[in-house]
Amino acid sequence: MKAASAIMIIGSALLLSLFIYPLWTVELEAPQYPDGLGMHIHLDGLVGFTEYDLQNIDGLNHYIGMQKLPLPENMWEFRTFPAVVGFMAGLGIFIGFLGLFNVVSYKWFLGWLILMSILGVLGMYDFNSWLIDYGTNLDPKAIIKVTDKEGNPFSYKPPLLGSRDILNFTANSYPALGGILLTVGMFLTFVAYLIGLKTAKK
Repeated sequence: MKAASAIMIIGSALLLSLFIYPLWTVELEAPQYPDGLGMHIHLDGLVGFTEYDLQNIDGLNHYIGMQKLPLPENMWEFRTFPAVVGFMAGLGIFIGFLGLFNVVSYKWFLGWLILMSILGVLGMYDFNSWLIDYGTNLDPKAIIKVTDKEGNPFSYKPPLLGSRDILNFTANSYPALGGILLTVGMFLTFVAYLIGLKTAKK
């Protein structure tokens, strides 16, 4: 049980990497931008690849009627997510330490993982909903208006994960280092549960 608890502590602690590294990355590629444009999505806000990337993206979006990129004070998520991640990391570490002294069983590891998975799914759903609103809720007075074959306004929604061609841009969306470490941390907590289960059966 001590080995399982130690892994649980490490896995939970990896969530704290989100306070240092970005969770997600969205990148735009186009011939007129050979170095690309992009932004890293942190728990508490957006950071451009370079100093002027967010400004340039907002400038492009203005022509097609898209909203400006949100500031931290404009989205409740940027205020709530850091608290949620900090709480879940602390809770997981606390459960791991209780496991070291046999105060709780390995089943608590699974309970934490299920709760964290639910929160993760809700977070991705919320992120995708924001992308939909960001890419489809366009200003009718936009300078450039593009419609599909049926005459409906074109959607500029970036992909949640993967790549999509949007006019002459290719939008790429993928986990950043913080998101990768989060996934590794959750996997380690599952490993901790399996080791605890195996130990209990002996």
